Amino acid sequence: MAGVITASEPSWTAPFSGLSPHQFGKLVTALRREGADPDRKGRPWSLPLEDRMLLVTAHWRTNLTLRQLALLFGVSKSAADRIADHLGPSLVLQPRKRFRRDAVLIVDGTPVPTRNHTVAEQSKNYRYSTNHQVIIDADTRLVVVVGRPLPGNRNDCKAWELSRAKDAVGRTTVVADGGYRGTGLVIPHRRERGQAELAAWKEEHNASHRKGRARVEHAFARMKTWKILRDCRLKGDGVHHAMLGIARMHSLALAGYRANGQAIRHVRDHLRDKPYDLMHGWR
Repeated sequence: MAGVITASEPSWTAPFSGLSPHQFGKLVTALRREGADPDRKGRPWSLPLEDRMLLVTAHWRTNLTLRQLALLFGVSKSAADRIADHLGPSLVLQPRKRFRRDAVLIVDGTPVPTRNHTVAEQSKNYRYSTNHQVIIDADTRLVVVVGRPLPGNRNDCKAWELSRAKDAVGRTTVVADGGYRGTGLVIPHRRERGQAELAAWKEEHNASHRKGRARVEHAFARMKTWKILRDCRLKGDGVHHAMLGIARMHSLALAGYRANGQAIRHVRDHLRDKPYDLMHGWR
């Protein structure tokens, strides 16, 4: 059975992966270097690595079922299942282990509606969701760490530690919203009990804080163009692998690519905005 969609035709790449043909080719090369397509005994894969990767990214990008995608790629439904189970974990973003001394990160949690109720709970949007702590570099806006998913009813100050996001960043300066009170992160100024309004300089700092922290909200908006993050049907660690894989592709599409498959940061001179300054806010 011949497939309709194939990675050999560049016009299919962007709508079904979110990457340009050049970025997609670089990612395929990186996966080969990382051992995603080893020589093995037994029956070979029904699709080459490029088509297998396009099938997985198309699943995340469109949220079509694997049965529907199997028809489009000319394989059986069971073959599509095996491809997704094998290649999905290979696409995940590896958390950054070291940060610049002057690095500033931004963290926030985002809910992902998940049908697997064993890993989800009803959140504030009344849907069964998982809470994902996502950390971006304030300078480059690239995703650097994604915490383990937690039930959607966990608040961010608890999820920050339980998701292992706190351990991943060490002592690096991290900016967050007011929901992270008591965590030691940089959060907005709050009015004390009985205080009618904040001092003018505190209001100015808060306005600067909101402007900078919006960058992580923009990252969520871009990541959720991969529609599986709007209604995830995957079981077990599937939602975690999808979140990590989409974080990797989002960063790749945003900032370019490094030989080992991880997104690199822009040169600061090419950025319009300067990094966060704890004394003066977002300059």
